[in-house]
Amino acid sequence: MNRDIFLIRHGQSTHNVIWEATGRDPVIFDAPLSPTGHEQVAQARPLAQRLGVELVVTSPLTRALQTAIGLFGDAAPFLVTPLHREKLSNGCDVGSDPTRLAASFPGIEFSHLPPCWWYDHHERDPRGFAVEPPEVFTGRVGEFREWIMTRPEQRIAIVGHGLFFKQLAGTLFDNCVIMAWRPGEAEQVRPYAP
Repeated sequence: MNRDIFLIRHGQSTHNVIWEATGRDPVIFDAPLSPTGHEQVAQARPLAQRLGVELVVTSPLTRALQTAIGLFGDAAPFLVTPLHREKLSNGCDVGSDPTRLAASFPGIEFSHLPPCWWYDHHERDPRGFAVEPPEVFTGRVGEFREWIMTRPEQRIAIVGHGLFFKQLAGTLFDNCVIMAWRPGEAEQVRPYAP
């Protein structure tokens, strides 16, 4: 089946700002977009609006939700899935309870999410949260790949995260860059140009 799938990494987060400056995890749980991240979203919005997607699949992490809403507004239905959340390796990858998300993002459905939809099944590290093992992360990326291929829509935008997309498509993207992805082809991912 020939379809158009677009991968979009969220805009810069408050975690990214401190990480880039210090190389240390500031432990900001479920980090939102930074002011620069909001600007990146505003700059990418015209191109995103021209994609003509039938579905926006977004991670439940706040920075991805803010990016998805900022890029697409009500141009397409949203589907929130934790399958493509970021690999839990820093505080920003610890999520928020679905009730809190529903209050922060009215009009988006979160009732299908369990109270703890992020990785929380292992011994906690000194920062106070569980780090997702590589084999669990790799398995989840494979599960997401299989799931997205079962979707009936022909034009899908997936708003997610750097390490997840690197594992999925083999490259690390800049914030808010729209990449066209064709699974299984020799050139799997490339910057989208209309």
